[in-house]
Amino acid sequence: MDEVIADVTFAMTEWYKKNYGGDIDNAKMLEGESLVKGFPEVHQATIRQQLFEKGFFRHLPVMENSVEVLKEMNKKYEVYIVSAATEFPNSLTDKYYWLEDHFPFFSWKQMVFCGDKSMIQADFMIDDHAKHLQYFRGKPFIFTAPHNLNEQRFERLNNWKEAGEKFL
Repeated sequence: MDEVIADVTFAMTEWYKKNYGGDIDNAKMLEGESLVKGFPEVHQATIRQQLFEKGFFRHLPVMENSVEVLKEMNKKYEVYIVSAATEFPNSLTDKYYWLEDHFPFFSWKQMVFCGDKSMIQADFMIDDHAKHLQYFRGKPFIFTAPHNLNEQRFERLNNWKEAGEKFL
């Protein structure tokens, strides 16, 4: 969900600029394969803490074209939105209502909140983290995000227009 249909990087960067006036270092984000690593080391704990705050995940921007493409995919495939949300307990309610607001065509039965995506068994998975794709038994797709630009093990989807071309 995060960095695939919800733009966490944009939200966190905007929050950081507003509160600290700084910017992120995409090169460091690549080194650590993590959004948090892109921020100055002195603020990384604060950045990570934001992920635990109630409301952070409730108002994230939607990734461009994701609503339209997923709406069409949902007509053609059995689509589930999977999020490793239990790492950030306050995100569970935020993410549920965020999905209801922006993706009302998904029922609650199509939302999977878990701690480890390795239990997911499906034909395809689109994710921004290799750690979620490496043990997936179906066809994995890496969705481009600032922290995964060096990842080469999986077929890449750069945006939702490409995903639409691939799946529709």
